[in-house]
Amino acid sequence: MARFTPHTDDDVREMLDAIGVETLDDLFADVSPKFQGELDLPPALSEYEALRDVDRLAKENDTGLPIFLGAGAYDRIVPSTVGAVISRGEFLTSYTPYQPEISQGTLQSIFEFQSIVSELTGLEVSNASVYDGANAVAEAALMTARLTKRDPRVAVSAGLNPRYREVIETYRVEVVELPFEDGTTDFSEVPDGVSGVFVQSPNFFGVVEDIEAASGAAHAAGALCVAVCDPISLAVLEAPGNLGADVAVGEAQPLGMPLLFGGPYAGYMATDQKSVRQLPGRICGETVDKDGKLAYVLTLRGREQDIRRAKANSNICTNQALTALAATVYTALMGPEGLREVAESSVSKAHYLAERLQASGFRLRYPEAPFLWEFVVELPDVKKANEALLKAGMVGGLDLGDGGMLVAVTEKRTKEELDAFVGVVANGG
Repeated sequence: MARFTPHTDDDVREMLDAIGVETLDDLFADVSPKFQGELDLPPALSEYEALRDVDRLAKENDTGLPIFLGAGAYDRIVPSTVGAVISRGEFLTSYTPYQPEISQGTLQSIFEFQSIVSELTGLEVSNASVYDGANAVAEAALMTARLTKRDPRVAVSAGLNPRYREVIETYRVEVVELPFEDGTTDFSEVPDGVSGVFVQSPNFFGVVEDIEAASGAAHAAGALCVAVCDPISLAVLEAPGNLGADVAVGEAQPLGMPLLFGGPYAGYMATDQKSVRQLPGRICGETVDKDGKLAYVLTLRGREQDIRRAKANSNICTNQALTALAATVYTALMGPEGLREVAESSVSKAHYLAERLQASGFRLRYPEAPFLWEFVVELPDVKKANEALLKAGMVGGLDLGDGGMLVAVTEKRTKEELDAFVGVVANGG
């Protein structure tokens, strides 16, 4: 079989002439000699030997440890059905949904994801997902500027995930601080001229915020309210759309996605009908074909809409179809009651752990603030405590760097694990 060569000899000659060198060796003349020559690599392995080597390395990983680390990604139970469905060939290697005549299955799964997000958030329309929660938050910041026709300038508090804030700032959006005290945000004085007011509930520290107050303050200032919500929390808290939020965004990872070393995940975005044309990314619609049969299509934008530079809503012209499908399968399996049970179990276990820690002499940073499954506990030495927890076979919480540990408890944790956590911390970490 002939080898594929992307460049002909004439192509190479033309490029070298343009650069001003004679040969390919001249092109790399500035590379230090120590980086040239044969690489010091071990001998080639057979397939069996390579697999055995990889298996040996994999066994060095600590897997299955109880995890008390959250801060945006959570160790939740993922039913085996989720993996079984998304690994099917028609989903795993599905054809681009721009050709609806051969992509009905993919388009239907996208439409179902959008329907689930709309139902959870209480908002009329959703897109087909974006890359992750941080991306969704940043895109919402730009969306508020387009809708209000103001400069991209948004009001947030320390209650917003700091990683989300960092991503907003990479989009060249000005961020204005709102007062944050005792675990919650003061929305009473929204600065003039902002395009959006962001409220994360539960916030980064696990505390439930007042979305209704945030939306009222935003609207009084002529701005839009963006609610950032954990989707599992919406099984037990009022939908942000019912509390006045104009846009709801967040990370869909808790819906059937394992931690996966940080991704890939899927971000969700929802808004009201009048703002739908400002949603970035794909949107799937339901229609009928020429024979009157139910059909699904990408709608409200042409294929090239998102590559039209300054005229586009965003440079996002795709979606996280496979991970969004995982969220869809998970949510369909669990149903409203199942999601509520997951949330309530997490809340119950988190409050049990918080009470045990308080009984052992430790103080919660925000003792009067309502929380679901994350809270901040103050410890003498968080780093030492996390080292002791890992030595005892547990992954501790997030070290906030100021004497606080952000602890997350999901439905996965057992009473024995919670008691063991308290025991390690109470014994001096």
